[in-house]
Amino acid sequence: MSRESLRRNTVVGLFASVVLAAVKLLAGLFGHSSALIADAVESFADTLGSMLVWQALRVASKPPDDDHPYGYGKAEAVAALTVGGLLVVAAVVIVTKAIQQIMVPHEAPAAWTLIVLVVVVAVKETLFRVVMTGATESDSDAARADAWHHRSDAITSAAALIGVSIAVWGPPASGIRGLVMADEAAAMLASGVILITAVQIVRPSLRELLDATAHDFAAQITSVAESIEGVRHVEKVFVRKSGAGFHLDMHLQVDPQISVRTAHALAGKVKSTLRQRLPGLAGVLIHIEPFEAAPDTDQSAESV
Repeated sequence: MSRESLRRNTVVGLFASVVLAAVKLLAGLFGHSSALIADAVESFADTLGSMLVWQALRVASKPPDDDHPYGYGKAEAVAALTVGGLLVVAAVVIVTKAIQQIMVPHEAPAAWTLIVLVVVVAVKETLFRVVMTGATESDSDAARADAWHHRSDAITSAAALIGVSIAVWGPPASGIRGLVMADEAAAMLASGVILITAVQIVRPSLRELLDATAHDFAAQITSVAESIEGVRHVEKVFVRKSGAGFHLDMHLQVDPQISVRTAHALAGKVKSTLRQRLPGLAGVLIHIEPFEAAPDTDQSAESV
C-alpha cells in the first residue's frame, strides 16, 4: 500500500475518532455514564495520536537530503512512541476518574447509552481492520500504532457496553444496588487493556529508534548473498529499520586474487540482487574484504 493510502486511512480514522469521541462525551454526560466519559477521554487521546501519525507519515515520505542521508523514516517510530505514551496517560485518567465515581453514590446510566456504545464498537473495529491491513502491507509502525489505537478504543467501548448493561439492568433484575458500580469497574478494566496496547506499540518503536538488528531479515539477506557466485563468505550483516524500509551494512569476503574492478562489480551484483529479491531494503552499503580460509586445526596440531 502506498504512503498516500496510509495517510488517507489516517485522515479518515482521525475524522471518525473526533466525531465518536464527541458523541461518547455527550452521551456520557447526559446519560450519566462514567464508562462512556472515560471512553471519550481515551478517544480524544486516540484523535491526538492519529494527528501525530498523519504528520509522521507525511514527514517520513520525504526523500533523503544532505542533512538526512538515511531519510526521515524514523519519524514514524517517534510518532508511535508518542502514541504509546498518550495511551498510558489515558489509562491513568480513566482509572482516576473511575475511583472518584466509585466513592460517590450515583444513579445507573441511561439505557439509551447502550445504543451509542454498540455503534462505536462496530465503527472502531472496522477502522482497525482497514488501517491494520494497510500498515501490514507497508510495514509501517506508525500506521500499526494508529490501527491499535482504534482497536483499543473498540475494546474500551465494548467493556463500557458490558459495564453499562450490568449497571442498567442488574439492580432491577437482582435487587443488588451495588451493581451500578459495574459502570466504573468496566472503565478500570478497560484501562488495563489500554496499558497492554501501549506496551505493544512502544516496544517495536523503541527497537527501531535504538537501531536494533532485524535478525530474521538479516538471515534472509545472508542466504541471498551467499547464493551469488563469487561471494566466498558473508562476514557481517547489520540491518536496521527506518520507517517502512531497512538499511543494510554488510561485509563480504571474496577471492583475494581478483582485481578491485571485479570485486566492485561483484558488490554491485550483490546489491542489485538483494534489492530485487528483498524489496524492503531502502539502502545497501557493502564492504569487500579478502577471503581468508580458517586454519586447518589438524595440520596445526601435527606441526606442533
